[in-house]
Amino acid sequence: MPSDIAQLARVARAHGDAQQPQATFAALDDALAKTIGHRLFTILVHHRAQRESERVYSNMPDSYPVQGRKPVTDSQWMRQVMGLGLPYIGRNADDIREVFFDHALIHSLGCESVLNIPLRWREQTIGTLNLLHQENWYQVHHVELATVFAQLAVPAVMALAPADDPSS
Repeated sequence: MPSDIAQLARVARAHGDAQQPQATFAALDDALAKTIGHRLFTILVHHRAQRESERVYSNMPDSYPVQGRKPVTDSQWMRQVMGLGLPYIGRNADDIREVFFDHALIHSLGCESVLNIPLRWREQTIGTLNLLHQENWYQVHHVELATVFAQLAVPAVMALAPADDPSS
């Protein structure tokens, strides 16, 4: 298994690729698969003014297409991840069912656990890095490494933000 540092360095080098943000997102997808693991991997950008999150990367575009949008609600998950900028671990299908309206689709893809890591910039959550896998896959010890990978997504996500969107 490749070292965590080698994978982090590979993502950092992807920032220099001209094909942004795709080069960074693809490097994150591969590095996270090799270090933490996932079946489904998406990156969402938070549009605070529109109260929506937009999918800007998906490793399963047939099920979770890019540009798909989700409403921002006042749920506990939204307050924790989007509001406070704290990670969320859902360990089983019940946890996913409680938090995500699309739990049936998630389950159909063989995903029964989730790790959501906020992308933070200037005390704001600008998006989330989302990993989903089999039941009980994600644990507290994954959060630190996932947070570093998430922050490596920030430059590519910032490049997508419209100039008039102060939330990004």
